[in-house]
Amino acid sequence: MALPAWSDPVPLALGTAPVPEYGSGSLADLLPTLAAGMDVPGMTATIPELTPADRNCVFLIDGLGWEQIKEHPEEAPYLHSLLGSSRGGTGRPLTAGFPATTATSLASVGTGLPPGAHGLPGYTVRDPDTGSLMNQLRWKPWTDPHLWQPYPTVFQLADAAGVHTAQVSSPDFQHTPLTKIALSGGTFRGKLTGEERMDLAAGQLAAGDRSLVYTYYSEVDGKGHRFGMDSDAWRGQLMYVDRLAQRLAEQLPPRAALYITADHGMIDIPFDEESRIDFDEDWELSAGVALLGGEGRARHVYAVPGAENDVLTVWREVLGEQFWVASRDEVIAAGWFGPVVDERVYGRIGDVVAASHDDVVVIASRREPHESAMVGMHGSMTAAEQLVPLIEVRS
Repeated sequence: MALPAWSDPVPLALGTAPVPEYGSGSLADLLPTLAAGMDVPGMTATIPELTPADRNCVFLIDGLGWEQIKEHPEEAPYLHSLLGSSRGGTGRPLTAGFPATTATSLASVGTGLPPGAHGLPGYTVRDPDTGSLMNQLRWKPWTDPHLWQPYPTVFQLADAAGVHTAQVSSPDFQHTPLTKIALSGGTFRGKLTGEERMDLAAGQLAAGDRSLVYTYYSEVDGKGHRFGMDSDAWRGQLMYVDRLAQRLAEQLPPRAALYITADHGMIDIPFDEESRIDFDEDWELSAGVALLGGEGRARHVYAVPGAENDVLTVWREVLGEQFWVASRDEVIAAGWFGPVVDERVYGRIGDVVAASHDDVVVIASRREPHESAMVGMHGSMTAAEQLVPLIEVRS
């Protein structure tokens, strides 16, 4: 299958910027397609090449994009062997959705909706009701999760339809707001080690005549952020998760399918002034800005009332050779957040949205010291960040 436009040279004009393949090949299309194959009411199969199975398991590896698997055959021999059509599996890329970041992608996976509908359109976004920045990964400051994201999850709909449904992850995630609004439904099973999760996921998959099971591993992303992908720590995690994937695949019960995917890819950013533009030290970029949201490679910029056009002009002049920079209405019209943006979500999107297409980030050293010190980053629409694997293994 041909790769999407992300494999081509990246154009600079907003009108030709790549847009996630919502409705045919994005993360938001995966669970609805699997649930439709199990006759869950209201679900539509929008990835037509996936053959229905009675038992479906999704293994999501945080931070492991399609490009990273392709580039590391020695560290990930099992996963790499499945990128084509061999060893009983098939692989193709999906697009994560914009921005390519964990909270947004997990909500897309669990609800089967693009960001403009589920309403988690970034790492941090403005809450129009309070005017403050809302961190949607850590859920700070607190807001009612079900008002923020009111739609049911695919797991909830499957559970109501009689499908045996389970999530197998770290116990730390069981009661988080993000889990409640994106991944809840059926039974949560908490296990600490990766091996325990793979074994339990296989057991949960076999527990019903129709089963939908989700399991998750986070440390590939964690080591990438801290040390970068050009590190022994990251490579060690890739080797480990490759063994986990094979362990789970070898335990599939009859009539089962395993889908290995991710929430985003990642790139390493050099520590120099040209690669890391510091908003907190740049008077041009900060002029007229009330709040800086998003993350280094996918910024939501909220202007002081009346300064929206000036902020857009300056950000385009300063960053236009390295970022796609557009107004809220322009990115909505271009479909960055999906075909439709709900009214409640509109004000969460920045007055200006800036997405990097070079190896450059806009950090904020004082207000975001932890994020600004990361080596590996993600969020934008380059192939390395946007393309995630859809690797299928059948029992």
